[in-house]
Amino acid sequence: MKLTTFIQYCMPQHLVSRLAGKLLDSQNVSIKNRLIRKFIKHYNVNMDEVANPHLESYPSFNAFFTRTLKKGARPIVGLPEAVASPADGTIAQIGIAKDEELIQAKGHLFSLQDLLAGDATLAQTFNNGHYATIYLGPSDYHRVHMPMTGTLKQMIHVPGKLFSVNTDTVNDVSNLFARNERVICIFDTKVGPMAVIMVGAIFVGSMAVAWDGIVTPNQNKTITTKIYDKAIHLARGDEMGYFLTGSTVITLFANNRMKWQDHLKNNMTIKMGQGIGTF
Repeated sequence: MKLTTFIQYCMPQHLVSRLAGKLLDSQNVSIKNRLIRKFIKHYNVNMDEVANPHLESYPSFNAFFTRTLKKGARPIVGLPEAVASPADGTIAQIGIAKDEELIQAKGHLFSLQDLLAGDATLAQTFNNGHYATIYLGPSDYHRVHMPMTGTLKQMIHVPGKLFSVNTDTVNDVSNLFARNERVICIFDTKVGPMAVIMVGAIFVGSMAVAWDGIVTPNQNKTITTKIYDKAIHLARGDEMGYFLTGSTVITLFANNRMKWQDHLKNNMTIKMGQGIGTF
């Protein structure tokens, strides 16, 4: 085990993340402007595509981190049968969930049922279906969009750990994506069920969804499920949520309903809206 991973086991992950969140939410002009400038320089952020390039106008670092892009900066794939990437990032794993297991990293499998908050029915729904795990690095655009048109049926918030989701930690910590805090969104689509799962990580102060706003961990640390009887309909490419600092999105489709494009491989960089599959 790497030292950086060992330290994460020992540290109070939620406390550290809350403290970091307070700093990144600071509206002190000197602090937030310094943080934003250092971040842009360190991660070589492409400011040409940002809707608001005026750094001083952002009230906090987090406001900048969740920045929107110029119209047209991320064209959505136009073919009616196409599946769009839900986010900017790097493909960590892509494939088929065989025997109710997904690949986390080389030598590491994790349970589909564990990922889906222990729901055996949901796990069976997505068993032998296609999945893609996309890692959002610090410099990436951090809003999550719909891979295809769908109607929200339920949202499950699972409290959990906040291990980093960088490559070293993913290679070190078994069952990481089923241990970390996450928000599971289940949609009905014209090709059957689709899940878009936003996985939290260290320093991720919060996650937000378009229909409910910020999803805050409850004090009892229990799994909470919301059923949506009133139709919440989102088109392919519509924004569905965002992260405050980097993390991971996992997308699941039911068995034999779609396929990934053949050229996609692990460690490939993709952009939100790019065609990644067909149904």
